[in-house]
Amino acid sequence: MVAHARFCYPEEACGLLAFDDDGRIRMVYSLTNAEHSPVAYTIEPREHIKALRHAEGLGWHLGGVFHSHTHTAAYPSRTDVARAPEPDWAYLLVSLEDETAPSVRAFWIDEDGNITEEELVVSDARTTESTT
Repeated sequence: MVAHARFCYPEEACGLLAFDDDGRIRMVYSLTNAEHSPVAYTIEPREHIKALRHAEGLGWHLGGVFHSHTHTAAYPSRTDVARAPEPDWAYLLVSLEDETAPSVRAFWIDEDGNITEEELVVSDARTTESTT
């Protein structure tokens, strides 16, 4: 996500997140911002459908979106809240406000516009699965 945000700069980057049945992110789809804007994003619809088909083909489901903030903190803006399409989706934000130390934060945005931060836990699947 950070690499995609840097690649798309000065435009906002965006993409989708695929989850498994245990609630783990299994795939990050770095997609095109159809708005080509530094302050807003819309995921390119054909790419959205391809990501959906790919995730479902692997037994995953789309359950989140990410985008970048090019000059502000990784916190949902009023526009982000107003445009949040799914209250059950995770919203990850990548901030490039400090180019030397990008930050990534996760949130839930409910239908009333309430924002709740979710702790991100990064793990290596190779070390979290048991072997017998």
